[in-house]
Amino acid sequence: MMEAKSSTLTVGKILGAFGIQGWVKLQSYTDNPLDIMKYQPWQLVKHNQTLTIHCQKVQQNTKGIIALLAGVNDRDAAQVLSGYEIQIQREQLPALAEDEFYWSDLEGLTVITLQGQVLGKVSHLLETGANDVMVVSGERERWIPWLMDSVIKQVSLANQQIQVDWDPDF
Repeated sequence: MMEAKSSTLTVGKILGAFGIQGWVKLQSYTDNPLDIMKYQPWQLVKHNQTLTIHCQKVQQNTKGIIALLAGVNDRDAAQVLSGYEIQIQREQLPALAEDEFYWSDLEGLTVITLQGQVLGKVSHLLETGANDVMVVSGERERWIPWLMDSVIKQVSLANQQIQVDWDPDF
C-alpha cells in the first residue's frame, strides 16, 4: 500500500527577529536560499498553530537570510514568530522532468539491490559537493551516492522503491 505524502512541505524556519523594523532571520531549506520567496503564501507552523503570511522581501546579509513579512512591522511582532516552521503546499512546487525527484518524495522509499536484497529505507539525502548521497537505514546505515544510471538504476514512486547497483557488504 502506498503511503500518502503530506500535502505540505517544510521549506525553512524563522530563527528570530532582525533589527527593529519587523525583519526576521530565517533558515531556508531551498536549493538557492533566496528562492524561498518564490513560494507564496507561507504557512507558519508551531505547536499546532498555523498562520498564513506573505513574504514581501528576502535578502542575504552577512548573518544569513532575512525576510520582511506582511503585517510584521516591529521587533516584538518579529520575535513572536521565532521558531515557526515555514511550510508551503506541495502544489506550489514546479513540475519536474521525468528523471528528477524532490528529496521529500524519496524519503521513506525502500532501497533494493539488483539481486532483490532489501538494504533499508531512505532516511534522508545529503548534498556533499561532488554528488548527493542517499542515507539508507536498515540493519545498518549505508551512504549510497546518488548517481543516476551507474548506481541508481530505477526509482518507482508508485512502488515506493529505489533499485540500486550496490554491494550490500559495502
